[in-house]
Amino acid sequence: MHCKHKAYVCTAAAVVLLAGGPAAAAAAHTADAARTAPAAAPARADVDAAAAVAAALKKYPGVVESLDKDGAVWHVDVIAKNGKHAELTVDTRSGKVFTENADENSDDGGNKAVVAAKVTAQQAMKAAVAAHAGQVTSVEWDDDNGSRYWNVEIKSGDKTTNVHVDATSGKATVSGSDSDGDGNGNGNDEDNN
Repeated sequence: MHCKHKAYVCTAAAVVLLAGGPAAAAAAHTADAARTAPAAAPARADVDAAAAVAAALKKYPGVVESLDKDGAVWHVDVIAKNGKHAELTVDTRSGKVFTENADENSDDGGNKAVVAAKVTAQQAMKAAVAAHAGQVTSVEWDDDNGSRYWNVEIKSGDKTTNVHVDATSGKATVSGSDSDGDGNGNGNDEDNN
């Protein structure tokens, strides 16, 4: 059958060459190649911070306390309205959510501030990206000496920038950046040799 297929293709190509010339033969060859070539796989985008949060909250409803990208997974800490805490991972390729740890008992004090915050982690990410364009790589709740804010790390090129977002007003303030990508926000560029 394979030999017959080649004979038919050769005969068809000869007829095309006689009737339509080289341009028609090239078109016939391209059409044949396209018909037999495997379909190209669609480009797949990684799950970004917003999609990771949405997936985590779908599996474990509540509010996000922190989010951090670590290689091929997002680590998402979620606090339910009743104060229970869960540590989830979200695969950056598939978006699948896995529960790493879930507390059985509710937390009496530490999580209440996060649950009661006027500005959520999702709103903080949007405010931070509006203040400094780039990709969110982490979000963390910070309750430092009574000052409550979200610390959002944004990566843009090889530079990581820290943006603090007030948990009450939603005001975003760029707090520092570094170009070596360690995210410490000290503002020191180590490019000088």
